[in-house]
Amino acid sequence: MGIRINTNIGSLNAQRHLYNTTNEFQKSMERLSSGLRINRSGDDAAGLAISESLKSDIRALQQASRNASDGVSLVQVAEGSLDEVNSILLRLRELAQQSATETLGEQERVYLDQEFQALLDEIDRISLTAEFNGMQLLDGTGSTLNVQVGIGDDIATSAVPIDLTQTMSAVELGLTNTTVNILGTNGDEARIAIGHIIDATEVVSTVRAGFGTAQNRLETSIRNLGMSAENMSAANSRIRDVDVALETANMTSLQILQQAGVSILVQANQSSALALSLLQG
Repeated sequence: MGIRINTNIGSLNAQRHLYNTTNEFQKSMERLSSGLRINRSGDDAAGLAISESLKSDIRALQQASRNASDGVSLVQVAEGSLDEVNSILLRLRELAQQSATETLGEQERVYLDQEFQALLDEIDRISLTAEFNGMQLLDGTGSTLNVQVGIGDDIATSAVPIDLTQTMSAVELGLTNTTVNILGTNGDEARIAIGHIIDATEVVSTVRAGFGTAQNRLETSIRNLGMSAENMSAANSRIRDVDVALETANMTSLQILQQAGVSILVQANQSSALALSLLQG
């Protein structure tokens, strides 16, 4: 190969290879420092599109899980209130059972009735004050609440309904002064009251069962959503994250090529000086 002065082909070739190696070395450093194999669309356009779609779904799944957790909290508040109502009904039945015996005197029944009426008022208070985030839970003014636990737009498959239309007041439970009177002299009224209290207990149990079903669905959804988000995160990692061991080996190779390229460039640039020395000789 001849020695040329005007155009140093060897130097140009060495510069081109050194530029490419340096560019790849910088990209390798970027991948290792960011931990990502894909930092821009130029790295892998198709992979980036898939990764961004997965990230969107993951965020949606995480929010759906939070929605379900809020739904569980709502149900637990309602369930706690209903548990108190049920405890009151147990005490009401106990009082009615006590009043039904004809060994009690009139004054004793008055004392029992005072507690009885106070407990009926407490049922009303619970019904009116049970709420979650400003929503009434047991006074009958609510509606069917849909908790979004899916990432689709079909409410039939993406939401868990919670019925908030039930009223747990004493009147709605059939516990009024006319239906539950334990002041009778012979215990007949108290025995009638026992039947109404049993009916009210069944109503409360039915409503609690509905809330329990909703809570079970929500808790199942939370587990499924967590598993789906985990699997999608793993898939996204395989697509977008860098293999540190492989990339470290690649960067080391590029670093060696870069050092070799600098050495070759220096030697190529010395060829012009060699031509000049020949002319001077």
